[in-house]
Amino acid sequence: MDFIKTTEQESLYNHLEEMSVQQLLTNINKEDKTVPNAVEQALPQIEALVNQTVLKLQDGGRIFYLGAGTSGRLGIVDASECPPTFGVPHDLVIGLIAGGDIAIREAVEFAEDSKTQGWKDLLDYNVSANDVVIGIAASGTTPYVIHALNACNENNILTGCITCNKNSPLSQAAKFPIEVIVGPEFVTGSSRMKAGTAQKLILNMITTTVMIQLGKVKGNKMVDMQLSNNKLVDRGVKMIMSELKIERSHAEKLLKKHKNVRSAIEAYTYGN
Repeated sequence: MDFIKTTEQESLYNHLEEMSVQQLLTNINKEDKTVPNAVEQALPQIEALVNQTVLKLQDGGRIFYLGAGTSGRLGIVDASECPPTFGVPHDLVIGLIAGGDIAIREAVEFAEDSKTQGWKDLLDYNVSANDVVIGIAASGTTPYVIHALNACNENNILTGCITCNKNSPLSQAAKFPIEVIVGPEFVTGSSRMKAGTAQKLILNMITTTVMIQLGKVKGNKMVDMQLSNNKLVDRGVKMIMSELKIERSHAEKLLKKHKNVRSAIEAYTYGN
């Protein structure tokens, strides 16, 4: 099948500058509503990649997200949320962006065009066949990502991708591609909009499902979360109260002693 670049298709709307604020917001919202349906169509692809990722992490592997621009930033956001949410090490899920950390806040010209830097960035983390590398690119044409995945394939490293075009070069490079076809953006070619939303939804699905499969959630609670602020400490106390059916003061003492919701619950349950 031919490469279909829907991310560059003409917007379904015209003369945006003539629309009122209400019209603009209503039409953007109308387009955004289509994104979850597009993600739903890609669920079998997401499932295939998640299943492989779980196996790798169970054997001590890591997840690498690799992207440029908005795609790279979304990967970094998702990776950075895993330690506080699930209590995992900071080097279990790693987000890399073309141009390095400065590119998180400002564009680095031509960084995404490098055919060698993506692989070099992975090598800085001693990437190996134990790991999973997931390339993120709305267009599916970013050289920084594509060539890094090709190098991974040559080194027997599991590869996946998230893209918003059908049969893109990135999809062809990834062993487990995810293609979520969101169609034309409200502003033609502005893939930070629907494409970015779709990528974020899928990233949420990948890490949340993987972490649940790894036992990082109990019932529906984040029992391994880091207690990094008063809000989370309070949430932890309430989790313990709910799980053990005890008074707040007792729950607070348990959490203060054990520093972790799961540890506190297990200690109480087993009489420690």
